Amino acid sequence: MIVATRYAKSLMELALESNKLEAVRTDMKAVKNLCEQNHEFTLFLDSPIIKTDKKISVLNEVFKGKVSDLTLSFLTLIASKHREALVKEIAEAFDEQYKQSKNIFTAVVTSAKGLDSTTKNKVLDLVKAQTKGEVELVEKIDANTIGGFILKIGDKQIDRSVARQLSEVKKQLTNKQLN
Repeated sequence: MIVATRYAKSLMELALESNKLEAVRTDMKAVKNLCEQNHEFTLFLDSPIIKTDKKISVLNEVFKGKVSDLTLSFLTLIASKHREALVKEIAEAFDEQYKQSKNIFTAVVTSAKGLDSTTKNKVLDLVKAQTKGEVELVEKIDANTIGGFILKIGDKQIDRSVARQLSEVKKQLTNKQLN
């Protein structure tokens, strides 16, 4: 969302000027995690019925002493501008901008059971060889892959899952039957 990206950019600039970039990144990760793990909190922020001053009060209560003063001021500013429903999106956009500025790539590996440490290290080495920068490896488990893995780096995807291989075999068999 464009608005979230703009707010994230502003926060990034403030954090850089204040020399608090790392602290703000940690704070925004915590904000994002809270939004993902606490649906009631997200509903609270989205609610048009709850007054802005109440939302600011709750934001202060929840985050005071847990995030930097800069982050807390930013969150209350967002609420005062009636943009509190965008907090999660702003946190996500901030993290993406941070990664871009630090040349960090996110590689998402999806497998049926999870990867052992040896395989994880091999995947990490493979990704590092393909990119020029730091790599953050995110592991997801999806039993529908059956076996193998799916690796996503940005807009590129390598699908070595058994599910895809079975799908290809099915297509080939269907095409042969039609001919």
